[in-house]
Amino acid sequence: MWYNNILETIGNTPLVKLNTITKGVPGTILAKIETTNPGNSIKDRMAVKMIEDAEKSGKLKPGGTIIEGTSGNTGMGLAMAAIIKGYKCIFTTTDKQSKEKVDALRAFGAEVIVCPTNVEPEDPRSYYSVSSRLEREVPNSWKPNQYDNLANSQAHYEQTGPEIWAQTEGKITHLVVGVGTGGTISGTGKYLKEKNPNIKVWGIDTYGSVFKKYKETGIFDKDEIYPYITEGIGEDFLPANVNFDVIDLFEKVTDKDAALMTRDIARKEGIFVGNSAGAAIGGLIQLKDKLKPEDVVVVIFHDHGSRYMGKMYNEDWLRERGFLQDEKLTAKSILAKKESTEIVTLDAQKSVLEAINTIKSMNISQIPVTQQGMIVGKIAESDILSALLENPGLKSAPISEIMTATFPFVDLNTSIDKISSLINRENSAVLVEDTSGKIEIITQYDIINAISG
Repeated sequence: MWYNNILETIGNTPLVKLNTITKGVPGTILAKIETTNPGNSIKDRMAVKMIEDAEKSGKLKPGGTIIEGTSGNTGMGLAMAAIIKGYKCIFTTTDKQSKEKVDALRAFGAEVIVCPTNVEPEDPRSYYSVSSRLEREVPNSWKPNQYDNLANSQAHYEQTGPEIWAQTEGKITHLVVGVGTGGTISGTGKYLKEKNPNIKVWGIDTYGSVFKKYKETGIFDKDEIYPYITEGIGEDFLPANVNFDVIDLFEKVTDKDAALMTRDIARKEGIFVGNSAGAAIGGLIQLKDKLKPEDVVVVIFHDHGSRYMGKMYNEDWLRERGFLQDEKLTAKSILAKKESTEIVTLDAQKSVLEAINTIKSMNISQIPVTQQGMIVGKIAESDILSALLENPGLKSAPISEIMTATFPFVDLNTSIDKISSLINRENSAVLVEDTSGKIEIITQYDIINAISG
Protein backbone atom coordinates (compact mmCIF):
# COMPACT_ATOMS: atom_id res chain seq x y z
CA MET A 1 0.00 0.00 0.00
CA TRP A 2 1.17 3.55 -0.69
CA TYR A 3 -0.13 7.10 -0.25
CA ASN A 4 -0.84 9.38 -3.20
CA ASN A 5 0.93 12.32 -1.55
CA ILE A 6 2.45 13.33 1.79
CA LEU A 7 -0.78 14.99 3.01
CA GLU A 8 -2.51 11.61 3.20
CA THR A 9 -0.08 10.57 5.97
CA ILE A 10 -1.38 13.22 8.39
CA GLY A 11 -3.14 11.92 11.53
CA ASN A 12 -3.53 8.54 13.24
CA THR A 13 -0.66 9.45 15.56
CA PRO A 14 0.30 7.02 18.36
CA LEU A 15 -0.74 7.19 22.00
CA VAL A 16 2.18 6.27 24.28
CA LYS A 17 2.16 5.58 28.02
CA LEU A 18 4.53 7.74 30.10
CA ASN A 19 6.37 5.69 32.71
CA THR A 20 9.07 7.78 34.40
CA ILE A 21 8.52 11.51 34.15
CA THR A 22 5.04 11.31 35.66
CA LYS A 23 5.96 9.03 38.58
CA GLY A 24 3.93 10.18 41.55
CA VAL A 25 1.06 11.41 39.35
CA PRO A 26 -2.03 9.23 39.94
CA GLY A 27 -3.64 7.48 36.97
CA THR A 28 -2.50 6.28 33.56
CA ILE A 29 -0.76 9.12 31.70
CA LEU A 30 -0.75 8.82 27.91
CA ALA A 31 0.98 11.13 25.43
CA LYS A 32 -0.49 11.77 21.98
CA ILE A 33 2.69 11.91 19.86
CA GLU A 34 1.87 14.44 17.14
CA THR A 35 5.51 14.53 15.97
CA THR A 36 4.77 11.58 13.68
CA ASN A 37 2.80 13.86 11.36
CA PRO A 38 4.87 14.60 8.21
CA GLY A 39 5.51 18.21 9.30
CA ASN A 40 6.40 16.91 12.79
CA SER A 41 3.55 18.76 14.51
CA ILE A 42 -0.17 18.68 15.24
CA LYS A 43 -0.59 21.82 13.11
CA ASP A 44 -0.50 19.73 9.92
CA ARG A 45 -4.08 18.69 10.68
CA MET A 46 -5.62 22.14 10.80
CA ALA A 47 -3.38 23.63 8.09
CA VAL A 48 -4.79 21.26 5.48
CA LYS A 49 -8.36 21.70 6.81
CA MET A 50 -8.14 25.51 6.57
CA ILE A 51 -6.82 25.30 2.99
CA GLU A 52 -9.50 22.80 1.91
CA ASP A 53 -12.28 24.93 3.41
CA ALA A 54 -10.90 28.05 1.67
CA GLU A 55 -10.75 26.19 -1.65
CA LYS A 56 -14.38 25.10 -1.28
CA SER A 57 -15.55 28.63 -0.40
CA GLY A 58 -13.53 30.21 -3.25
CA LYS A 59 -11.38 32.33 -0.92
CA LEU A 60 -8.25 30.51 -2.10
CA LYS A 61 -7.93 30.40 -5.87
CA PRO A 62 -5.51 28.43 -8.11
CA GLY A 63 -1.97 29.82 -8.07
CA GLY A 64 -2.74 31.99 -5.04
CA THR A 65 -0.45 33.09 -2.21
CA ILE A 66 -1.04 31.95 1.37
CA ILE A 67 -0.06 34.63 3.92
CA GLU A 68 -0.06 33.81 7.62
CA GLY A 69 1.35 34.88 10.97
CA THR A 70 2.86 31.69 12.39
CA SER A 71 5.44 30.61 14.96
CA GLY A 72 6.57 27.89 12.58
CA ASN A 73 4.47 24.78 12.96
CA THR A 74 1.32 26.03 11.22
CA GLY A 75 3.58 27.49 8.55
CA MET A 76 5.18 24.08 8.05
CA GLY A 77 1.78 22.45 7.53
CA LEU A 78 0.63 25.23 5.19
CA ALA A 79 3.91 25.16 3.21
CA MET A 80 3.73 21.40 2.80
CA ALA A 81 0.13 21.55 1.58
CA ALA A 82 0.96 24.51 -0.68
CA ILE A 83 3.67 22.50 -2.45
CA ILE A 84 1.24 19.66 -3.18
CA LYS A 85 -1.60 22.02 -4.19
CA GLY A 86 0.43 24.63 -6.13
CA TYR A 87 0.33 27.75 -3.92
CA LYS A 88 3.01 30.21 -2.79
CA CYS A 89 3.56 31.08 0.90
CA ILE A 90 4.62 34.20 2.81
CA PHE A 91 4.86 33.87 6.61
CA THR A 92 5.39 36.43 9.35
CA THR A 93 6.79 35.27 12.69
CA THR A 94 8.30 36.77 15.85
CA ASP A 95 11.93 37.20 16.82
CA LYS A 96 11.43 34.99 19.90
CA GLN A 97 10.86 31.90 17.76
CA SER A 98 13.72 29.47 17.37
CA LYS A 99 16.00 29.83 14.33
CA GLU A 100 15.33 26.18 13.49
CA LYS A 101 11.63 26.94 12.92
CA VAL A 102 12.37 29.82 10.56
CA ASP A 103 15.00 27.80 8.68
CA ALA A 104 12.55 24.91 8.30
CA LEU A 105 9.92 27.18 6.71
CA ARG A 106 12.49 28.56 4.29
CA ALA A 107 13.56 25.01 3.44
CA PHE A 108 10.02 24.47 2.11
CA GLY A 109 10.40 27.46 -0.21
CA ALA A 110 8.37 29.91 1.91
CA GLU A 111 9.26 33.56 2.32
CA VAL A 112 9.60 34.37 6.06
CA ILE A 113 9.46 37.88 7.58
CA VAL A 114 10.66 38.12 11.21
CA CYS A 115 8.86 40.77 13.34
CA PRO A 116 9.44 42.07 16.91
CA THR A 117 7.79 40.14 19.77
CA ASN A 118 7.48 42.91 22.32
CA VAL A 119 4.82 45.04 20.60
CA GLU A 120 1.02 45.20 20.88
CA PRO A 121 -0.97 43.03 18.40
CA GLU A 122 -2.37 46.25 16.86
CA ASP A 123 1.12 47.71 16.35
CA PRO A 124 1.90 47.90 12.60
CA ARG A 125 5.19 46.04 13.27
CA SER A 126 3.53 43.03 14.96
CA TYR A 127 3.47 39.78 13.06
CA TYR A 128 -0.35 39.87 13.10
CA SER A 129 -0.42 43.36 11.54
CA VAL A 130 2.29 42.70 8.95
CA SER A 131 0.51 39.56 7.70
CA SER A 132 -2.80 41.50 7.42
CA ARG A 133 -1.10 44.30 5.47
CA LEU A 134 0.51 41.81 3.09
CA GLU A 135 -2.86 40.16 2.48
CA ARG A 136 -4.21 43.54 1.35
CA GLU A 137 -1.19 44.28 -0.84
CA VAL A 138 -0.41 40.93 -2.49
CA PRO A 139 -2.74 40.06 -5.41
CA ASN A 140 -4.70 36.76 -5.26
CA SER A 141 -3.70 36.16 -1.63
CA TRP A 142 -5.49 34.55 1.30
CA LYS A 143 -4.79 34.71 5.03
CA PRO A 144 -5.92 31.59 6.92
CA ASN A 145 -5.85 33.45 10.28
CA GLN A 146 -5.39 30.33 12.39
CA TYR A 147 -6.46 32.21 15.54
CA ASP A 148 -9.99 33.06 14.40
CA ASN A 149 -10.55 30.57 11.56
CA LEU A 150 -12.85 27.95 13.09
CA ALA A 151 -11.64 25.34 10.59
CA ASN A 152 -8.73 25.07 13.05
CA SER A 153 -10.97 23.74 15.85
CA GLN A 154 -13.06 21.75 13.39
CA ALA A 155 -10.01 19.77 12.22
CA HIS A 156 -9.47 18.52 15.77
CA TYR A 157 -13.20 17.88 16.29
CA GLU A 158 -13.15 15.70 13.17
CA GLN A 159 -9.75 14.00 13.67
CA THR A 160 -7.90 14.35 16.99
CA GLY A 161 -10.93 13.88 19.25
CA PRO A 162 -12.20 10.69 17.53
CA GLU A 163 -8.66 9.24 17.44
CA ILE A 164 -8.18 9.71 21.20
CA TRP A 165 -11.65 8.32 21.99
CA ALA A 166 -10.95 5.20 19.90
CA GLN A 167 -7.38 4.74 21.18
CA THR A 168 -8.47 4.88 24.85
CA GLU A 169 -11.60 2.80 24.11
CA GLY A 170 -13.63 5.63 25.60
CA LYS A 171 -11.79 5.42 28.94
CA ILE A 172 -10.22 8.89 28.82
CA THR A 173 -11.07 11.02 31.89
CA HIS A 174 -8.81 14.06 31.36
CA LEU A 175 -7.39 15.93 28.36
CA VAL A 176 -4.35 18.18 28.99
CA VAL A 177 -3.30 20.62 26.25
CA GLY A 178 -1.09 23.69 25.98
CA VAL A 179 -3.28 26.52 24.65
CA GLY A 180 -2.12 28.91 21.92
CA THR A 181 -4.62 29.41 19.09
CA GLY A 182 -7.03 27.20 21.06
CA GLY A 183 -7.90 24.99 18.11
CA THR A 184 -6.50 21.73 19.48
CA ILE A 185 -8.03 21.92 22.96
CA SER A 186 -11.38 23.34 21.84
CA GLY A 187 -12.02 20.97 18.92
CA THR A 188 -10.71 17.85 20.65
CA GLY A 189 -12.36 18.76 23.96
CA LYS A 190 -15.72 19.45 22.32
CA TYR A 191 -15.78 16.03 20.65
CA LEU A 192 -14.74 14.19 23.80
CA LYS A 193 -17.30 16.00 25.99
CA GLU A 194 -20.03 15.10 23.52
CA LYS A 195 -19.02 11.47 24.03
CA ASN A 196 -18.74 11.83 27.82
CA PRO A 197 -19.63 15.15 29.53
CA ASN A 198 -17.66 14.10 32.64
CA ILE A 199 -14.30 14.32 30.83
CA LYS A 200 -12.21 17.17 32.24
CA VAL A 201 -10.37 19.45 29.81
CA TRP A 202 -7.35 21.26 31.27
CA GLY A 203 -5.60 24.08 29.43
CA ILE A 204 -1.94 24.86 30.09
CA ASP A 205 -1.08 28.56 30.02
CA THR A 206 2.10 30.55 30.64
CA TYR A 207 2.94 33.59 32.76
CA GLY A 208 2.58 36.65 30.53
CA SER A 209 -0.64 35.35 28.92
CA VAL A 210 -4.26 36.41 29.50
CA PHE A 211 -6.09 33.05 29.33
CA LYS A 212 -6.14 31.89 32.98
CA LYS A 213 -7.41 35.14 34.49
CA TYR A 214 -9.99 35.59 31.72
CA LYS A 215 -11.37 32.08 32.33
CA GLU A 216 -11.59 32.63 36.08
CA THR A 217 -12.90 36.21 36.17
CA GLY A 218 -14.17 37.11 32.69
CA ILE A 219 -11.75 40.07 32.80
CA PHE A 220 -9.27 40.70 29.98
CA ASP A 221 -6.43 42.14 32.06
CA LYS A 222 -3.66 43.88 30.09
CA ASP A 223 -1.53 43.89 33.25
CA GLU A 224 -1.25 40.10 32.86
CA ILE A 225 0.62 40.60 29.57
CA TYR A 226 4.41 40.67 29.47
CA PRO A 227 7.09 38.98 27.33
CA TYR A 228 7.74 35.29 27.98
CA ILE A 229 10.05 32.64 26.57
CA THR A 230 7.79 29.58 26.30
CA GLU A 231 6.84 28.91 22.69
CA GLY A 232 3.54 27.73 21.25
CA ILE A 233 1.23 28.55 24.16
CA GLY A 234 -0.32 31.65 25.74
CA GLU A 235 -1.54 34.78 23.98
CA ASP A 236 -1.98 38.52 24.57
CA PHE A 237 -5.47 38.51 23.00
CA LEU A 238 -8.46 36.14 22.83
CA PRO A 239 -8.50 34.01 19.64
CA ALA A 240 -11.96 32.95 18.43
CA ASN A 241 -10.77 29.31 18.52
CA VAL A 242 -10.41 29.35 22.32
CA ASN A 243 -13.73 27.95 23.54
CA PHE A 244 -13.71 28.81 27.24
CA ASP A 245 -16.90 26.79 27.78
CA VAL A 246 -15.09 23.57 26.76
CA ILE A 247 -12.02 24.25 28.94
CA ASP A 248 -12.60 23.46 32.62
CA LEU A 249 -9.52 25.21 34.00
CA PHE A 250 -6.21 26.80 33.09
CA GLU A 251 -2.91 26.19 34.85
CA LYS A 252 0.10 28.49 34.37
CA VAL A 253 3.63 27.08 34.10
CA THR A 254 6.83 29.14 34.36
CA ASP A 255 9.28 29.48 31.47
CA LYS A 256 11.93 27.70 33.53
CA ASP A 257 9.73 24.72 34.46
CA ALA A 258 8.52 24.35 30.86
CA ALA A 259 12.08 24.44 29.47
CA LEU A 260 13.57 21.97 31.96
CA MET A 261 10.58 19.61 31.66
CA THR A 262 10.97 19.62 27.86
CA ARG A 263 14.52 18.29 28.29
CA ASP A 264 13.39 15.77 30.91
CA ILE A 265 10.81 14.24 28.55
CA ALA A 266 13.63 13.40 26.12
CA ARG A 267 15.97 12.17 28.86
CA LYS A 268 13.47 10.16 30.87
CA GLU A 269 11.00 8.90 28.24
CA GLY A 270 13.09 8.94 25.04
CA ILE A 271 10.49 11.17 23.38
CA PHE A 272 11.99 14.17 21.56
CA VAL A 273 9.42 16.94 21.78
CA GLY A 274 9.06 20.71 21.86
CA ASN A 275 8.47 23.38 24.47
CA SER A 276 4.68 23.10 24.77
CA ALA A 277 4.99 19.42 25.74
CA GLY A 278 7.26 20.42 28.62
CA ALA A 279 4.74 23.03 29.72
CA ALA A 280 1.88 20.50 29.49
CA ILE A 281 3.68 17.92 31.65
CA GLY A 282 4.76 20.65 34.08
CA GLY A 283 1.12 21.75 34.41
CA LEU A 284 -0.11 18.19 34.83
CA ILE A 285 2.35 17.59 37.68
CA GLN A 286 1.18 20.81 39.36
CA LEU A 287 -2.43 19.53 39.11
CA LYS A 288 -1.70 15.95 40.26
CA ASP A 289 -3.75 16.32 43.47
CA LYS A 290 -6.89 16.55 41.31
CA LEU A 291 -6.31 13.04 39.89
CA LYS A 292 -7.27 9.56 41.08
CA PRO A 293 -5.49 6.22 40.41
CA GLU A 294 -8.22 5.05 38.03
CA ASP A 295 -8.02 8.17 35.81
CA VAL A 296 -6.83 7.99 32.19
CA VAL A 297 -5.11 11.24 31.19
CA VAL A 298 -4.15 12.17 27.62
CA VAL A 299 -1.53 14.89 27.14
CA ILE A 300 -0.94 16.36 23.69
CA PHE A 301 2.72 16.47 22.60
CA HIS A 302 2.42 19.09 19.87
CA ASP A 303 5.74 19.23 18.05
CA HIS A 304 9.28 17.93 17.62
CA GLY A 305 12.40 18.74 19.67
CA SER A 306 14.53 19.43 16.59
CA ARG A 307 12.96 22.91 16.43
CA TYR A 308 14.41 23.83 19.82
CA MET A 309 18.04 22.72 19.52
CA GLY A 310 19.32 26.28 20.00
CA LYS A 311 17.04 26.83 22.99
CA MET A 312 15.64 24.26 25.44
CA TYR A 313 18.16 21.63 24.33
CA ASN A 314 21.13 24.02 24.54
CA GLU A 315 22.78 24.14 27.96
CA ASP A 316 24.39 27.54 27.44
CA TRP A 317 21.01 29.03 26.45
CA LEU A 318 19.52 27.60 29.64
CA ARG A 319 22.39 28.87 31.80
CA GLU A 320 22.23 32.38 30.33
CA ARG A 321 18.62 32.57 31.58
CA GLY A 322 19.45 31.09 34.96
CA PHE A 323 17.38 27.96 34.22
CA LEU A 324 20.21 25.47 34.69
CA GLN A 325 22.33 25.10 37.79
CA ASP A 326 24.69 22.15 37.58
CA GLU A 327 28.15 21.05 38.62
CA LYS A 328 29.83 22.06 35.36
CA LEU A 329 32.36 24.90 35.71
CA THR A 330 31.11 28.32 34.65
CA ALA A 331 32.73 31.74 34.29
CA LYS A 332 31.61 32.49 37.84
CA SER A 333 33.34 29.43 39.33
CA ILE A 334 36.49 30.01 37.24
CA LEU A 335 36.73 33.58 38.59
CA ALA A 336 36.24 32.30 42.14
CA LYS A 337 39.29 30.05 41.73
CA LYS A 338 41.63 32.66 40.26
CA GLU A 339 43.47 35.43 42.05
CA SER A 340 41.72 38.75 41.59
CA THR A 341 44.06 41.03 39.67
CA GLU A 342 43.48 44.46 38.19
CA ILE A 343 42.96 44.06 34.45
CA VAL A 344 45.59 45.93 32.39
CA THR A 345 44.09 48.12 29.67
CA LEU A 346 45.35 50.81 27.30
CA ASP A 347 43.47 53.84 26.03
CA ALA A 348 42.89 53.86 22.27
CA GLN A 349 44.81 57.15 21.94
CA LYS A 350 48.01 55.75 23.48
CA SER A 351 50.85 55.20 20.99
CA VAL A 352 51.98 51.89 19.58
CA LEU A 353 55.34 52.44 21.31
CA GLU A 354 53.56 52.75 24.69
CA ALA A 355 51.78 49.47 23.93
CA ILE A 356 55.13 47.79 23.19
CA ASN A 357 56.58 49.03 26.48
CA THR A 358 53.51 47.89 28.45
CA ILE A 359 53.59 44.42 26.86
CA LYS A 360 57.32 44.13 27.70
CA SER A 361 57.10 45.40 31.27
CA MET A 362 53.96 43.39 32.16
CA ASN A 363 55.14 40.27 30.31
CA ILE A 364 51.74 39.84 28.57
CA SER A 365 50.90 39.23 24.93
CA GLN A 366 47.46 40.91 24.47
CA ILE A 367 45.87 43.97 26.09
CA PRO A 368 42.24 45.19 25.98
CA VAL A 369 41.91 48.69 24.49
CA THR A 370 39.51 51.24 26.01
CA GLN A 371 37.82 54.41 24.86
CA GLN A 372 36.13 56.60 27.49
CA GLY A 373 36.37 53.69 29.90
CA MET A 374 34.63 51.19 27.57
CA ILE A 375 36.51 48.23 26.09
CA VAL A 376 36.45 48.71 22.32
CA GLY A 377 39.19 46.39 21.05
CA LYS A 378 42.45 44.63 21.81
CA ILE A 379 46.08 44.88 20.75
CA ALA A 380 48.42 41.87 20.54
CA GLU A 381 52.14 41.34 19.97
CA SER A 382 51.35 39.79 16.59
CA ASP A 383 49.27 42.87 15.55
CA ILE A 384 52.17 45.19 16.44
CA LEU A 385 54.74 43.06 14.62
CA SER A 386 52.64 42.86 11.42
CA ALA A 387 51.97 46.62 11.48
CA LEU A 388 55.61 47.63 12.05
CA LEU A 389 56.95 45.27 9.37
CA GLU A 390 54.62 47.01 6.93
CA ASN A 391 55.24 50.53 8.22
CA PRO A 392 57.98 51.14 10.86
CA GLY A 393 56.75 54.73 11.25
CA LEU A 394 53.59 53.51 13.03
CA LYS A 395 55.40 53.48 16.39
CA SER A 396 54.10 56.95 17.18
CA ALA A 397 50.56 56.29 15.81
CA PRO A 398 47.64 55.74 18.23
CA ILE A 399 46.93 52.07 18.88
CA SER A 400 43.36 52.60 17.61
CA GLU A 401 44.88 52.41 14.11
CA ILE A 402 46.10 48.83 14.53
CA MET A 403 43.84 47.36 17.23
CA THR A 404 41.58 44.41 16.41
CA ALA A 405 38.13 43.33 17.64
CA THR A 406 37.74 43.08 21.40
CA PHE A 407 37.91 39.84 23.36
CA PRO A 408 34.52 38.08 23.42
CA PHE A 409 32.30 38.98 26.41
CA VAL A 410 30.58 36.18 28.33
CA ASP A 411 28.29 36.29 31.34
CA LEU A 412 28.85 34.63 34.71
CA ASN A 413 26.67 31.61 33.82
CA THR A 414 28.57 30.75 30.61
CA SER A 415 29.90 27.18 30.73
CA ILE A 416 33.55 26.19 30.56
CA ASP A 417 32.83 24.42 27.23
CA LYS A 418 31.58 27.63 25.65
CA ILE A 419 34.46 29.69 27.07
CA SER A 420 37.02 27.15 25.77
CA SER A 421 35.47 27.28 22.30
CA LEU A 422 35.85 31.09 22.25
CA ILE A 423 39.55 30.96 23.14
CA ASN A 424 41.54 30.39 19.95
CA ARG A 425 44.39 31.81 17.87
CA GLU A 426 42.65 35.19 17.53
CA ASN A 427 41.45 35.35 21.15
CA SER A 428 43.66 34.26 24.02
CA ALA A 429 41.03 35.25 26.58
CA VAL A 430 37.42 36.22 27.25
CA LEU A 431 36.04 39.10 29.32
CA VAL A 432 33.36 38.82 31.97
CA GLU A 433 31.60 41.37 34.17
CA ASP A 434 31.46 40.24 37.80
CA THR A 435 28.55 40.84 40.20
CA SER A 436 29.95 44.24 41.20
CA GLY A 437 30.24 45.41 37.59
CA LYS A 438 34.03 45.03 37.47
CA ILE A 439 35.47 43.62 34.21
CA GLU A 440 37.58 40.48 34.69
CA ILE A 441 39.61 38.49 32.17
CA ILE A 442 39.69 34.68 31.82
CA THR A 443 42.63 33.12 29.98
CA GLN A 444 43.41 29.55 28.97
CA TYR A 445 45.67 29.34 32.01
CA ASP A 446 42.74 30.28 34.30
CA ILE A 447 40.63 27.48 32.80
CA ILE A 448 43.42 24.91 33.30
CA ASN A 449 43.92 26.17 36.85
CA ALA A 450 40.19 25.87 37.63
CA ILE A 451 39.98 22.32 36.23
CA SER A 452 43.10 21.09 38.02
CA GLY A 453 42.16 22.89 41.23
